[in-house]
Amino acid sequence: MRPAPLLNALALALLSGALLVPATSHAREATAAPVAQASLDAAAQLRERALQDGTAYRLIESLTTQIGPRLPGSEADARAVEWAKARFAELGYDRVWTEPVTFPKWERRSEHAAVVGAHAQPLVLTALGGSPGGEVSAQIARFDSLAALEAADPATLRGRIVFVDVPMARSRDGSGYGAAGAIRSRGPSIAARKGAAAYLMRSIGTSPHRVANTGITRFDADVTPIPAAALSLPDADQLTRLLRLGPVEVALSLDCGWNGTYTSQNVIAELTGRERPDEIVLIAGHLDSWDLGTGAVDDASGVGITMAAGHLIAQQPQRPRRSVRVVAFANEEQGLLGARAYADAHGGADVIARHVIGAESDFGAGRIYGFNTSAPAGQRATSDAIAEVLRPLGIDYLQDKGSPGPDISPLAAKGGAWGWLGQDGTDYFDLHHNANDTFDKVDPDAVAQNTAAYAVFAWLAAESDESFGSAPKTDATPAH
Repeated sequence: MRPAPLLNALALALLSGALLVPATSHAREATAAPVAQASLDAAAQLRERALQDGTAYRLIESLTTQIGPRLPGSEADARAVEWAKARFAELGYDRVWTEPVTFPKWERRSEHAAVVGAHAQPLVLTALGGSPGGEVSAQIARFDSLAALEAADPATLRGRIVFVDVPMARSRDGSGYGAAGAIRSRGPSIAARKGAAAYLMRSIGTSPHRVANTGITRFDADVTPIPAAALSLPDADQLTRLLRLGPVEVALSLDCGWNGTYTSQNVIAELTGRERPDEIVLIAGHLDSWDLGTGAVDDASGVGITMAAGHLIAQQPQRPRRSVRVVAFANEEQGLLGARAYADAHGGADVIARHVIGAESDFGAGRIYGFNTSAPAGQRATSDAIAEVLRPLGIDYLQDKGSPGPDISPLAAKGGAWGWLGQDGTDYFDLHHNANDTFDKVDPDAVAQNTAAYAVFAWLAAESDESFGSAPKTDATPAH
C-alpha cells in the first residue's frame, strides 16, 4: 500500500467531515489539493443520483433488443453504429463523431457435429471465429493439456480430429480465462502443423448448460488452417466418457470462413472540458459482440454503463475542467481492432499525454468490487480521492491490483495511464461468448452501481489538475 500524500489525506478528511478547520484554512487546502472540495461534494451527489438512474439499464435493453447480436462486419454491425450515434446525441453530449475501422470479415453460416458408429449421437459445438469451413469424419485424439499436444508425435495425429480437454477455473477476477486462453489461440495451429484434419476443444467457459463458447483464433502463417470448434462442457465430458469405452469417430461439418473486408466505425462522444478541453478522460465499452447470444454482458452492458455515466456528468451544472470522452469501440472481439485503430490515430507522442487516463467496462454486469489506477507514487492524490468517494458503493481500494481494459491496452502500450474498476466476474464465464448472453441476465441494481462508479471516476479525473502519469513510450509495442 502506498502512503497517501499529506495534501490528499487532508482532502479526504475534509470529504468525510473528520477534520474541522477555519474557513480561511479550508480555502487554502481546497486550492492546493488537486481536486477541490466542491468537486468532491459534487461527486458524492453524482454517485447517489446515478444509483437511482435507470439510463444504463434502458440502453442495454435497447441495444440487445433493437439490434441483437452484433458480429463484426454483419448488417447488425452497421445498425449498431447508427444506434450508438443516435443515443449519444440524445444523451446530451457536445460532440459525436465516428472514425473508420477496416478489417477482414468472418461469417458463420452453419455448424454440426455428431459421434458416428455404435454410440451415434449429436454433439453441441460452435465454430471458433477465424475457423475455415470444412467437412471431416475421423477418429478423435484426446489431450488433457496443450503441452501434451505439443509433445505428441505427428505420425499419431495425421488425419485425426484433435480434442483438447482442459477445464477453465471459475474466479472472481477472470484469471482462469487467461490461463486457458492458449487452448483456443494456439491449439488449432499446433494441431494443424502436426497434420490433424480438424480441432475440437472444451469451451473456455464455466456454464453447466449445453451451450458452446466461441471466440477468435488465428492460424500461424506457416500452417494450412483446419476446421476448429468448441464443444459445450457437457458434450466435452460426454466425449471423454465415450473415449474410455474405446476409439470414437466424429463427423464434423462447419460452414464458415473469411469473406472479404468490411469498414465499421468507432463511435465517439465528448463532453468538452470548460478549462482544459484538449485533456481527455476516456471511458469506453465495445459495440460489437459474438453472434450466439445478444451480447448483453459482452459488451452491451459496458456500452450502456459508460454512455450513461457521461450522460449523468452532462447533467451537472457545469462541464468538468477536462473533457470526458466516451468511445463505443468497433470489433474488440476479433483482436481489439477498433482500439488499435484509435491508438494509431490518437496515440502519437504529441497526443498520448493529453489522454490523461482511460478505463473500460468489458467484464460483464457484475458489481464493481475494486478500484485502482496506474498512477505512479507521488501522483496518486486524485486516485485516493476517487477511491474514497467510491467506498460507499462497496468498492475497495486495491492498490496492488488491476490492469487496463482490453480496448485501453493499445493506448496503455503507448504510455497512456489507466484506471481499473474491477467487476465481480464469478459468473461471467457462464455467459461469455455463448447463447445464454442475453438481457435477462443483467441485474439493474448492479448496473446502477457500475454507472455510479464510472461517473464518479470520470468526473473526478476530469475535475483534477493532477497527472496520472500518461507520457509517450519510445519502445511502445502493440498490446496482444
